[in-house]
Amino acid sequence: MASKSNSTFSVLGSDLAIKGDIKASADLHVDGNIEGDIACTSLVQGETSKVTGAIEAESARLAGTVEGSITARELVILKTAKITGDVFYDALTIEQGAQVEGRFAHRDPKKSAQPAAKPHGDSKPELQLAN
Repeated sequence: MASKSNSTFSVLGSDLAIKGDIKASADLHVDGNIEGDIACTSLVQGETSKVTGAIEAESARLAGTVEGSITARELVILKTAKITGDVFYDALTIEQGAQVEGRFAHRDPKKSAQPAAKPHGDSKPELQLAN
């Protein structure tokens, strides 16, 4: 994204606490606390950041705490991340040590007409990693 000449980049510092939704055409770097949904092109979340709300981005690199669903074309979950919520992705990277409580669903345009599998009762979702 940085290669675009018209791309803008906004930093929300660790001293900020925002209550409300954020919708940006800019790339965002978030170090503060956000209570609301975030929609942007590219999101980089710092280790000290906490987002309570849904995240929707083309690409996201998460290192802090997220309490809410995440939808991203390219998603990287770093080892310091703590995520509680469902994750929808096209491409996914998870570093060893990352904590995720929720369901993972690969977004495949060819299969978008098929309904997602329903969870079985109150059982926890099962995570399978492919090599």
